[in-house]
Amino acid sequence: MTHKLAIAFTAALLTTSSAFAIDASDLKGQPITEGQYIELVNAAKSVNPPKNGENYVFGFANLGRNAPFFLSVEQGIVDNGEKAGVEILVTDNAFDGSTALANAESYLRRDVDYVIEFQTDTNFGYSIMQKMNEANVKVTAIDIPMPGATFMGANNPRSGFMGGVYLAQNARAKWGDDKVMSSYLVVGELPQSGAVPAMRTDGQVAGFLAEYPDFPEDQLIKIDTKGTLEEGFRVMSDLVGRIPQGVPILGLAINDQSILGMLRAVEQAGRSDEALFVGMGADEGETMVAEPNFLGSVGYFPENYGNYLVPIALMELAGVDVPPAVLVEHKMVTSPTICNFYENIECTDDSEVELVFPETAFEWHLKDQLVNPALADVKDLIPTK
Repeated sequence: MTHKLAIAFTAALLTTSSAFAIDASDLKGQPITEGQYIELVNAAKSVNPPKNGENYVFGFANLGRNAPFFLSVEQGIVDNGEKAGVEILVTDNAFDGSTALANAESYLRRDVDYVIEFQTDTNFGYSIMQKMNEANVKVTAIDIPMPGATFMGANNPRSGFMGGVYLAQNARAKWGDDKVMSSYLVVGELPQSGAVPAMRTDGQVAGFLAEYPDFPEDQLIKIDTKGTLEEGFRVMSDLVGRIPQGVPILGLAINDQSILGMLRAVEQAGRSDEALFVGMGADEGETMVAEPNFLGSVGYFPENYGNYLVPIALMELAGVDVPPAVLVEHKMVTSPTICNFYENIECTDDSEVELVFPETAFEWHLKDQLVNPALADVKDLIPTK
């Protein structure tokens, strides 16, 4: 934590909640110390005492517990709860809206002080938030927004744009423009999660088209991977046989789990040598290092999510105005650079095409997002940069 931010914490926590100085947008995923958590908890208790009269109890409904990304998010929240003296009740939404609703109802029966939701179905998001609002329980939603909840998660347009540009630039370096223009671009979407996560896959396409604006529309194929390896494998297996032999296959998707499924399908079809993939999340680092056609992944650093989420919850309990969206800062993670981010994974000595990010093209993409009718009700979740 910077000296300036530490001063802001201390100053804020020694004043009344109405003069609370720190803003949640100052959080960049940096660790919060136990001492700072003590001050945050005391400030929160002065405004909203724990319902059990002793310690705060937060509910965390995880999207799933079957992939590294979700487990990293969970562990970070639990670790931060331990630092803060907050009990974290974990449930598994299992990628299912009705399960998420049942978990939310269980939290209300247990009279929790705050809820952190990671759930995929926008249709159930409204029902969950209606119940939370009736019980006066505040909520932070991870990556997939819920009406009235604070949003914490990806800068979807920028992270997607990064991935699309990186794939295009690497494909050009490998094959040249003529062969890239003959390729098929397959994008694994997650339509059930609504317009905000769609900004990620829309950004991927826009980033690729920033490099290849005349790319043939009929060679861009969108599939619904449902955010899982299994479904990514199934739908890509159905598709790959319809892509002409000898033509490059370029893959992007909503997350690394989808990319792994798509990658396995291409491998099973014996077409690995003519395929390149770029993921989202960088939570499958060991696989990335082992698979030469898994070029890289945009880093979301899920292990740091708890460093945002628990402080945000305590700030809201302390009466602090939190912005509607607190966004992750993303980095491009590749096999030659992954050890700079994760010490337990060795970098390869492969040569790398460094990302050249076209800021002007991205600014135009953001302007397009602002007039996108699908985002009319969530414009406050569209980032400015």
